[in-house]
Amino acid sequence: MDGAKMPETAPVLILLGPPGAGKGTQARMLEEAHGLVQLSTGDLLRAAVAAGTPAGKQAEAVMKAGDLVSDDIVIAILRDRLAEPDGAKGVILDGFPRTTVQAEALDALLADSGQRIDAAISLEVEDAAMVERISGRFTCGGCGEGYHDSFKPTTTAGTCDHCGSTDMKRRADDNAVTVAQRLEAYHAQTAPLIEYYQAKGALHRVPAMGAIDKIASALNAIVAQVKA
Repeated sequence: MDGAKMPETAPVLILLGPPGAGKGTQARMLEEAHGLVQLSTGDLLRAAVAAGTPAGKQAEAVMKAGDLVSDDIVIAILRDRLAEPDGAKGVILDGFPRTTVQAEALDALLADSGQRIDAAISLEVEDAAMVERISGRFTCGGCGEGYHDSFKPTTTAGTCDHCGSTDMKRRADDNAVTVAQRLEAYHAQTAPLIEYYQAKGALHRVPAMGAIDKIASALNAIVAQVKA
């Protein structure tokens, strides 16, 4: 894949928002509606390790040592992934960048192939509502589709609407104390990205406390604008 580049017309979008804002759910809906590819940092790391790529081997060694994977390694893994042909219609970054340092590194990576961030979409939520939202969520262990006890239940209790799996999972850290800590970390480290992309004229704010379909409509309009 050396030297491979994304098509110049392929949009690059970022979803910003605290834990529980619905980034994963909305990214998957954009995938289905527009053919975009969702790139989640965690998934990228696991895939690179499994594939045994040079960057993946570096990441594996760091994780086995109990350390955090460096920005340089994440950028190297992202560079490899962006060169894959399935991103021809564009990509959505979910979970990266998390800091302005990472955002600057991402800008440099994209600039190498004539790309840029076309839209950084901030899902605007209320911290007080996040506890209920996060504590009620669960995920299909078969396909990764996200659900919620109140906002997005499965049509048939205990069965995934997408793949039919009955393997439903809840994260052990989805509790009030941990959620509060994660929100604090988000505001300290990631929220400054809103100012960063605002200054670049790439920021779009979308109220994300309402119905999932209404939020999706707002995101679809932004994607359509970017692709026009």
